[in-house]
Amino acid sequence: MTRSKAVTRTADISRAILVLRGHRVLLDEALAELYGVTTKRFNEQVRRNAARFPADFMFQLTVEEREALRSHSATSKTTLTGRGGRRYLPYAFTEHGAIMAATILNSPRAVEMSGNS
Repeated sequence: MTRSKAVTRTADISRAILVLRGHRVLLDEALAELYGVTTKRFNEQVRRNAARFPADFMFQLTVEEREALRSHSATSKTTLTGRGGRRYLPYAFTEHGAIMAATILNSPRAVEMSGNS
C-alpha cells in the first residue's frame, strides 16, 4: 500500500470513529467499507462467528443512540433507516471487535489490514 493511500485510509478511519457508551467504536457499515465487503456480508460473518464477539468487542445500538447519530451528524436517513436503508439497528465494534472482524472475513482487504496490525 502506498503512503498516500495509507494516510487517506487513516483519515477516513479517524472520521468514522464514534464515542458511544464510553467506548471508541466503529459502526458495522464503516468496517464493512474498510474491509471491502457489503454491510450485509459483514454482519452475516459476524453472526456466524458470534462466540468470537463478547460484549466488550461489540454491541448493538439502541433506538435512542441511532436517532442521536442521525440528528447530530451528516448521516443520511437512508443509511440508518428509511427506504432502501437499514431495517435493523447498527452494531458498534470496539478496537478488539474490529480486529476480530478482520480475522473472520475472507476479503483481500481484510487480510491486508489485519496483516498490517
